[in-house]
Amino acid sequence: MDRLDKILVSQGVGSRRDVQKLIRQNAVTLDGKTVAKPDFKLDPEHHEIGVNGQALVFKKNIYIMMNKPQGVVCAAKDNLSKTVLDLVPEKLRRRNLAPAGRLDKDTVGLLILTDDGDFAHRIISPKNHVYKRYYAELDGAVTDETVHSFESGVRLSDGTVCMPARLEKAGESGAYVEICEGKFHQVKRMFSACGLSVLYLKRLSIGGLELDRKLSEGECRELTKNERCVIFIGK
Repeated sequence: MDRLDKILVSQGVGSRRDVQKLIRQNAVTLDGKTVAKPDFKLDPEHHEIGVNGQALVFKKNIYIMMNKPQGVVCAAKDNLSKTVLDLVPEKLRRRNLAPAGRLDKDTVGLLILTDDGDFAHRIISPKNHVYKRYYAELDGAVTDETVHSFESGVRLSDGTVCMPARLEKAGESGAYVEICEGKFHQVKRMFSACGLSVLYLKRLSIGGLELDRKLSEGECRELTKNERCVIFIGK
């Protein structure tokens, strides 16, 4: 059970002041009847809420796929740069919305944002072995020795040993990489430890979920229930 005004705010109807005004103007209904008290408590999953004559589709949590562009940081706030949350349309924003894992400022591609902390943790935690697949363009060629190093677990410059990763050559200076960790600048640091520099990096998939090719950089949309499941099925 929760307050009506709090529920409406959580669904992106407006600020608390906005929704309280709507309620007092008799613009909000519960099972077809007007509710005039913002603090009225209810279970939104068992009642039909209407706003300005339109049924509100209640969603306990929201799950968003974004095609992250370069120059945007994965943070809730940043005083110097635009953040991924700045790119989310108002209708999809939630109070506790945050990236499920991070991409570097200059890395592009698939990013998931959600206000479901447990869901995000399942994606991020290395013990769940949810692999993230990247395409990298490098300043040199990937050798068999590089592939072996990734498979064995690359030792970074600070002595940290990464979990085994998958590496596949792609042309003269490209590669596909799959990791199930999320260390700071990990892919770049792994290649650096093998004598290569990353010139371009794009995340293509998370588990069994691939980036929607219809999404231009900077665009996002909600994930379907099936897409949320396939992340873990295809890990």
